[in-house]
Amino acid sequence: MVVATVTMLRVREQIDQVHVVLVYLLIILGASAAGGRLLAFPLAGVGYLLIDYYFQRPYGEFVNNKPLDWLALGSYLLTAGVATQLLARAQTEAEESRRRAVEVASLARLGSETLSAGRAEDALVRIAEVIRTTLGMSRCVISANMQAGASAVVDARREDPILNSGEPVEKIIIPLAVQGRMVGSLRLESDSPVSLDPAQRRFLDAITYYAALALDRVRLVAEAEHAEALREADRLKDIVLASVSHDLRTPLTTIKALAQSEALQGNESGAAIEEQADRLTRLVSDLLDLSRLKGGGFAAKPELNTADDLIGAAVRQTKGLFANRPLRTVIDLASPTLVGHFDFSQSLRVLCNLLENALRYSPGSECVELAARRDGDMLVFSVSDRGPGVDPADVDRIFEPFYRSHSSPPDAGRAGLGLSIARTLAELQGGSVDYARRQGGGSIFSLRLPASELRADALEQGS
Repeated sequence: MVVATVTMLRVREQIDQVHVVLVYLLIILGASAAGGRLLAFPLAGVGYLLIDYYFQRPYGEFVNNKPLDWLALGSYLLTAGVATQLLARAQTEAEESRRRAVEVASLARLGSETLSAGRAEDALVRIAEVIRTTLGMSRCVISANMQAGASAVVDARREDPILNSGEPVEKIIIPLAVQGRMVGSLRLESDSPVSLDPAQRRFLDAITYYAALALDRVRLVAEAEHAEALREADRLKDIVLASVSHDLRTPLTTIKALAQSEALQGNESGAAIEEQADRLTRLVSDLLDLSRLKGGGFAAKPELNTADDLIGAAVRQTKGLFANRPLRTVIDLASPTLVGHFDFSQSLRVLCNLLENALRYSPGSECVELAARRDGDMLVFSVSDRGPGVDPADVDRIFEPFYRSHSSPPDAGRAGLGLSIARTLAELQGGSVDYARRQGGGSIFSLRLPASELRADALEQGS
């Protein structure tokens, strides 16, 4: 501006005021492009004074009595201000567009990197690399473990003392969350202090969610692989159990026959051996049935049957077990005959299993109760005892195969297969087996089977 002013002063008499204004406007625009409004606006004011002092008569004075000259000066100052503001806005928008282009390019790169990654771990590594290169950091680590101080950094980000203040930092730790659940942390480090501009902070806010999703995906993949390994192990276990159980039947039959022979000859050990052989035979039978149930080898054949017949058969089959123990049956004789649509033999097996369990855990002087009733579209056969009941911590697991409560003595029952087989057999018929705590102490196991609307006379005609 000084050079232009000196040059124009030498030819002041040969140029017009408009030429001076145009030269100063070009200088102001150049200043705005180079130094922004902080440089352009002061230069516009200086140009205003220079025009008034050097290029308007009388020269060398700031007094001007010509209104048109004041209009020219005002127009110059307004034009310079508007031009400077427009140029600054255009530069700001261009810079914002450039930053957004960088963000879009980074997100597009992120998408291509994660989609091309074959494994979840590889996608996580590539996301970390995209973040590191985009922000110009030295290191970026995405960890499944929360770093110390991560929660403090989150509070700081919200309260604006670290990231949003623009203060240079060498380390940034950000917690990663998916749907409000913490899954890990993201750690950024730089060899020298850096400050993140608004665009970089915006990019970091957006990208951290993708990092959290990738980290959660790694966890889900690991859990899926673990579950698949457990399923395969369970399948191999079933194969081994089925094979071993089948191979055990023949030697058990031989052992039982020899034990019976010894018992008939008066050998007391023979009876004990026969008893244990029967116990092993039941265990082998349960193992084979469990394998067949899991493999779909059991097929239920539901037919019309009455609750009276099922209860009578269960009482007869368990008569030997209840020889010296009280068993009470409860059937509402005032109601129509309870008729259901179920597999008689499989349901009988379930009911006998529940009666045997009740007898095993109930005190010798207490009565076991077997009842039947109608509940909506289901027949309910309940077996109630006055035993210790089931621990609340074990209620959700008592129907799992091989599960036995930690409080049960080692010899208090079998291998923990009876209830699992009973529930599976009931479910094959569209029913269920449930547990409830009995008021006053004890347990109630209920077998639910589909009911039918047929009456006794219709049943007799059908048979």
